[in-house]
Amino acid sequence: MALHRLQTPDQTDMLSIRDLIRKKRDGGALSDEEVRAFIQAVTEETIQECQTGAMLMAIWQKGMVVKETETLTREMMKSGEVMSWPEEWAGLVVDKHSTGGVGDKVSLVLAPALAACGCKVPMISGRGLAHTGGTLDKLESIPGFNIHQSTQQIQKILASVGCCIVGQTERLVPADRVLYARRDATSTVDSLPLITGSIISKKGAESLRALVLDVKFGRAALYKDLSSAKELAQSLVSVGNGLGMRTGAVLSCMDGAIGRCVGNSLEVIESLEALKGKGPEDLMELVTTLGGMLLMMTGLASDLSGGRKQISDAVTSGAALSRFQAMMEAQGVARDTAQSLCSAHSDYHRVLRKAAHQTELTAPADGAVLGVDGLVLAEVLHKLGAGRSKVGEPVNHSVGAELLVSQGQMVKKGVPWLRLHHEDPAPTPQQMHQLQNVLTLGSDKNTQTQQKHTLVKELLLPQ
Repeated sequence: MALHRLQTPDQTDMLSIRDLIRKKRDGGALSDEEVRAFIQAVTEETIQECQTGAMLMAIWQKGMVVKETETLTREMMKSGEVMSWPEEWAGLVVDKHSTGGVGDKVSLVLAPALAACGCKVPMISGRGLAHTGGTLDKLESIPGFNIHQSTQQIQKILASVGCCIVGQTERLVPADRVLYARRDATSTVDSLPLITGSIISKKGAESLRALVLDVKFGRAALYKDLSSAKELAQSLVSVGNGLGMRTGAVLSCMDGAIGRCVGNSLEVIESLEALKGKGPEDLMELVTTLGGMLLMMTGLASDLSGGRKQISDAVTSGAALSRFQAMMEAQGVARDTAQSLCSAHSDYHRVLRKAAHQTELTAPADGAVLGVDGLVLAEVLHKLGAGRSKVGEPVNHSVGAELLVSQGQMVKKGVPWLRLHHEDPAPTPQQMHQLQNVLTLGSDKNTQTQQKHTLVKELLLPQ
């Protein structure tokens, strides 16, 4: 894979950063040249930190028009090196991005399924922060899995396997690393144009043919309601298409947890079970919908229904599992370890760390399961060691929880509904009380619980 550094002329001498800050503060739209000057100054560190913070706050307060956001994203993408691929891969390089959720292990199933369908998937993922889990943390619970791969190694893995899941390299989108740290420090993380620039610039640097976004809303998501999540999705789709990637989005509900497991090693186990054809319905709904959209956008499927079937067939046939095993081996996992995890009757905890203690919580009354509060569940697990509060903090891969019930299910008082995996010290009485209140029961099966529980609420397809 060739890498090209895209040079821009030095504009910082001609344009005053103070003038640019003032213009945006007063509600003006920055020109392409002005956005380019700002990003160049950020990348080359010729701008004061306070000025970067001031510009971010001005953008947070005044927003950006679509053209500004697109230019911001393009200049961020061009701040480092942009991947390029062999000609024979034209139209086949795809990726997916999720805005973060609880129990979100979709990538672990989707990437190998797409590879089994003929795609090339250079999936650049992130780590968990606060209550949301990170794909890289999940994979690092597998002994030997190396998420640090050079661009040359990425191309080699894609050539032989078809997919890889890696961390962002130092040379890709350096402007985003600087801006994200400043956004966190200045409480501007939730700015729509800045979120769009951060997400799409990294995907643009992968030189994708197609990108699908899983934009979540609900109690355990960044956006609590569908309308605000849709606004973000429309921004992402518009800018992604403007940069030459066929971009679509799925709006999905994030009130509870995806699947039945939350926590790094437990989610790896559930992903492997899904790849063996035993995945929970909600997880597979997301996998087949996101994958089906990508196959449709690349022309490998004529419509969404056909794409979903191809993804489902890749899983049920075992082809996706074979790709996952090959990916593990290509990224440093010993062959016998990978084979053990992918065997039909794997004893997962011979390979994956198991928490010292398992404690079951029981239903406080008879009733129907109306829901599980994914945010509170994830926050308690975070405090028990499953997550991190600051970038760079370690996580305990073995801490997590298994949901033993599903929405709409009738349960009896005293029947276990949650199995908590934890280490010492034991959860406090307050934490156990919080966990018990995660479960919401109703007296009878009502109309809500009789309906099929689906996560996908709306699709935004590229024009």
